Amino acid sequence: MLATLLGVLLLLAGGFVAFWAIAGPSGPPADAQDIPVSIGTATPQVNGSPVAPPMAPSVPVRIVIPAIGVDAPVTELGLNADGTVQVPPLDNHDLAGWYKGSSTPGANGAAVMLGHVDSWSGGSVFFKIKDLKPGDKVNVVRANGSTAVFTVDGLQKAAKVAFPTSQVYGSPGYPALRLITCGGPFDAATGSYLDNIIVYAHLTG
Repeated sequence: MLATLLGVLLLLAGGFVAFWAIAGPSGPPADAQDIPVSIGTATPQVNGSPVAPPMAPSVPVRIVIPAIGVDAPVTELGLNADGTVQVPPLDNHDLAGWYKGSSTPGANGAAVMLGHVDSWSGGSVFFKIKDLKPGDKVNVVRANGSTAVFTVDGLQKAAKVAFPTSQVYGSPGYPALRLITCGGPFDAATGSYLDNIIVYAHLTG
């Protein structure tokens, strides 16, 4: 799956995020979040917290993050005809998006969810994800009525020109969640943020 993501472009928060995919994992970039992972045991652990067994696939319909007051619907995102990744509608900044080329939340692998950080009228759905801390919970309600509960492992601020594609989109070998939005300095000339904020989490319930 990762090998097919060539020149992926995400439009977020009135700016753009450029991804350069590779043919296979090359390891995390130098500035990646150092998250201790143990998957060589009967019960995988991340940051010393056990990883729950994978759930049967089911698409997400809602995301709830109590620590930052998020309770938002989720839409499915695919690829545009030109190979760019679709994003939530620009006129609905309180809608999160799940990239359906990634795992469904709770299933084995990395589920990738995108959200706008803000608009000219104020903060958007992922405006406060930069304030999440390890141990905070992210609940993803799924179409089959179940809820995948994730625990935050850490955050990373990455320059858009050095986006950690393999770390975000590659499978870590257990059920994981990645939340992505824009952040860092805002370039008024281009109308875009220079960085991305990435939240890493693993399934705990």
